[in-house]
Amino acid sequence: MREGYNDLNIRFSVEQRNFCAPSIVFERLLRTIPNHSHGSHSYEIHYIPSGFGYVKINGTLYNIVPNTLYVTGPHIEHEQIPSAEDPMCEYCVYLNLSRKHLYRKQSPEEQESSIIRLFEETPFWFGKDRQNVSGIMGQIFRELENQYTGYMQQVEALLTQLVIHTVRNYEEKQKAATHFGPSNPSDSKFIILEEYFLYEYQNLSLKDLAGRLGVGCRQTERLLKEHYGKTFLQKKTEARMAAAAIWLSDGNMSISSIAEALGYSSTEHFCAAFKRYYNMTAREYRRLKLI
Repeated sequence: MREGYNDLNIRFSVEQRNFCAPSIVFERLLRTIPNHSHGSHSYEIHYIPSGFGYVKINGTLYNIVPNTLYVTGPHIEHEQIPSAEDPMCEYCVYLNLSRKHLYRKQSPEEQESSIIRLFEETPFWFGKDRQNVSGIMGQIFRELENQYTGYMQQVEALLTQLVIHTVRNYEEKQKAATHFGPSNPSDSKFIILEEYFLYEYQNLSLKDLAGRLGVGCRQTERLLKEHYGKTFLQKKTEARMAAAAIWLSDGNMSISSIAEALGYSSTEHFCAAFKRYYNMTAREYRRLKLI
């Protein structure tokens, strides 16, 4: 049994380096694969989900059992010998790694924890998979077989994960040396807006929101109009009415208590605002929801 994809132009990048995956194969090995090796910048990631056998790598014999992962890089000689009683099944992804970085050189900190550096500097690795490579391999084949919307992007993302998870198998939970930096100030403003109306609907104030954003009230109004297409007053009413609808549906709070909790000056003021927004009274809404 052999299922393979050998004629697809699959390309992806990791840390500004291009990969090409010209061959992705799943096979139950019923014959010995003769001794062979790969050229410069070429790697095979082998994963054994089931079955048994041996692999001879640079003259050394290794025992193959289920959940074995091994990598054979440039000029690493290897021969695969399946068991006669229970031949091993193997996922094998052949990768070519480009010689050049795509954009910029890495800093010393980035080089220290570089996935590509660790991948290139480990032309041979053999051991037990501890990073769910099996799940990634299986998903790659499902995507290639079904070809649902977005499958090409999924395969590229899964191959990126495969390289990362393979490298993680080389290490014992090694922490990365570099991390995400702080968010862009403009992106942070949108999070402030979202959380302000979502969580602080009881005490909404244009002046307070402007202070949190670090801009003036007029600029805050412009930002709301650009982001939501609504004014501050519209967003305030929307947030209050959404909370009111939840509390009315619950039935444990009185209408006057809801009005007070939402910061309305009176129950009458709240009821009038509710009717304008939902086109029914708060009592009618409660009866409808509690039926």
